[in-house]
Amino acid sequence: MHSLNPARDIERISGINARRCMHCGKCSASCPAFHEMDIHPHQVAGMVADGDIEGLANCKTLWRCLSCFACVERCPRDVQPANLIEAVRLWQIRRSGENHMHPQDIPEMLDDELPQQAIVSAMRKYAK
Repeated sequence: MHSLNPARDIERISGINARRCMHCGKCSASCPAFHEMDIHPHQVAGMVADGDIEGLANCKTLWRCLSCFACVERCPRDVQPANLIEAVRLWQIRRSGENHMHPQDIPEMLDDELPQQAIVSAMRKYAK
């Protein structure tokens, strides 16, 4: 999937207008994975609004987001950063033509702090 306008692709996939974000930071303040991210939820919205999808596609935040939707609940403008992150994930996967996660990748990912729910959710999403 090579589009001339990746930001428009993200908007279409997510159904979200990232330009609504006022960068209040409530989404980032409520994020339990905040300290694991190199780009925080409110910054994701800004990068999508600015069309910097390539910058997002190469960050670890895409794969650190827990998809817990705490950011969605806190957003006063209904920007839904988790849905934007998910849209960029899907865009990246579609662009590369393959899934991000394979069953053989799981053993090296396991640690005592990683919730099993995250692995099960990722396998359901990325192994189709």
